[in-house]
Amino acid sequence: MDRADLVHRAQARGVATSYRDWRGREVQVGPDTLAAILDVLGDARGPAEGAFGIMPEPGAAAAAPAAPQPRGRSWGFTVQLYALRSRSSWGHGDLRDLAELASWSGQRGAGFVLCSPLHAAEPRPPVSASPYMPMSRRFTSPLYLRIEDIPEYRRLGAAGKEQIAALAGPLRARNATADLIDRDAVWAAKRAALEILRAAPPDPRRRTGWERFRARHGRALDDWAAWCALAEAHGPDWREWPARLRNPRSAAVAAERSRLVGPASFHAWLQWLADEQRAAAQRTARAAGMDIGIVHDLAVGAHPGGADAWAGRDVIVQGVSVGAPPDEFNPRGQDWALPPWHPERLAAHGYRPLAGLVDATLAHAGGIRADHVMGLLRLWWVPAGMTPDRGTYVRYDHQAMVGVLAGRAARAGALAVGEDLGTVEPWIRRYLAGRGVLGTSMLWFERTGDGAPLPPAGWRRGCLATVGTHDVPPAAAFVTGEHVALRARLGLLARTEEAERADAAAAVAAWRAALEGQGLLAAGSAVTPEQFTVALYGYLARTPAALIGVSLAEAVGERRPQNLPGTSTEYPNWRIPLGGPDGRPVLAGQLAADPLVAATSAAVRNPGRPGDPGPGSAAPAPRRPGSR
Repeated sequence: MDRADLVHRAQARGVATSYRDWRGREVQVGPDTLAAILDVLGDARGPAEGAFGIMPEPGAAAAAPAAPQPRGRSWGFTVQLYALRSRSSWGHGDLRDLAELASWSGQRGAGFVLCSPLHAAEPRPPVSASPYMPMSRRFTSPLYLRIEDIPEYRRLGAAGKEQIAALAGPLRARNATADLIDRDAVWAAKRAALEILRAAPPDPRRRTGWERFRARHGRALDDWAAWCALAEAHGPDWREWPARLRNPRSAAVAAERSRLVGPASFHAWLQWLADEQRAAAQRTARAAGMDIGIVHDLAVGAHPGGADAWAGRDVIVQGVSVGAPPDEFNPRGQDWALPPWHPERLAAHGYRPLAGLVDATLAHAGGIRADHVMGLLRLWWVPAGMTPDRGTYVRYDHQAMVGVLAGRAARAGALAVGEDLGTVEPWIRRYLAGRGVLGTSMLWFERTGDGAPLPPAGWRRGCLATVGTHDVPPAAAFVTGEHVALRARLGLLARTEEAERADAAAAVAAWRAALEGQGLLAAGSAVTPEQFTVALYGYLARTPAALIGVSLAEAVGERRPQNLPGTSTEYPNWRIPLGGPDGRPVLAGQLAADPLVAATSAAVRNPGRPGDPGPGSAAPAPRRPGSR
């Protein structure tokens, strides 16, 4: 097939044959990439009744109302929930910890808490660490359950409670250490405790609630529970199961569903418990005065061998993964190892699978954050066996896809926030804003045409403004240059360490000048990383952004990134407990009295005026109590 024919076929299927990189240069997509993507797309398929049904009116999603807008400026903490431990949690942050964070921060004026994805992982160890590589995006990981808050626990006898206390003890002891989070140990203990609770005599009133929950969630819950039961027997990757079990609608799977009804019912029951505790967290947030409450994060995809890919194999593409093209922070591009939606087959199912995910994320929430929201319009596909820089964009029906997100948010009366960082064409941001979807503005990316920090007045209003994200170093590490040293040790630099350090120092100097220009730092004064961090949040407060997200990790002075793109086993991604500048653990109960947390939240609550001695301008570095 010659190039012209290949290009014609690709364009007809929504596959980009060229694109503009982060520097604005046009890049031609290679023929091998185009051929590979056309191959996995297969033949075009028209509408066909499937597992998800078809929306009754074509174009209904595209005609959905816009998402609601914030009533005014609001700020809140952003948190990787697994990292937020308390004295009572089992070595892993949980939904009670989320509720308590919402309670005390809401009483201090916060309007929301944005937490990392709580998506479900494997039903047995080893449990994957990344919240952005789940087995299912529709369901919740029972790792986030607080065992003692489950009603069945309160009805347990003394012997049963002693058994559970013995399971919890060693994990609670780890909360006082800086040891990495051990999800396998946590799940083994929680699973044993949950089995004790499950075996207790049922309360008739509880049974009624459980049956209603199961009926409400129907086939989707049954598929998740069946996948869990099969995964316990055959492993967590359905692609490696016996061939007869790879189709969820096969007669063989139907027989297994009957045989494994007990284990499957257990996993469905766990989802009911998680739903109850998510509801309790949102009630607590609203009772504390939060206008918005909990904002839940929806990851961009799920594991190719997981439950979502198995149950939705009709609309998920195998043989390709999604990622991102090369950019300033990731010069080699990114491959997230997540399979994408099939554009035509998703449309044939009336976008019901997407609507189900959005609805599940919005359950008991005041908002949804859609990770890599540009994926609703186009996704960077990387064919199997190719490097990320050899991928290309595949287009989706943006009116329908964004219509689902905005329309479901409108129905729930919740905010929709899209993570639109990186390489984004201006029309995409305009379109999302027109549908009420707030964007995300990260301080390090907000620059003028000549590369200088963007003045506060130049920022957009319709966004969540943050200093960083989980994929960039905490502010303190950026200021000290520790992030360069870390990447150098791991061999992640595309240039010499000296060149990277020079660029990092220049960026810090530019931001130092911008902060001084706003009166947030005193000119020429010695500044600690903590003072610099507080000043950066003061800068955010002077922008018109509707929402300001304060990273809890940055607010306690954390230096370690939660995730280091480009690594797997080289760095303990997603396993670092919340800690201060010295790496010692910071527990949830210590946050309210932490002076750096107080200074950071004050910076976003009470922005000063240029020329005023803003938060941290000449004050000594906040000191922590010695009880860390």
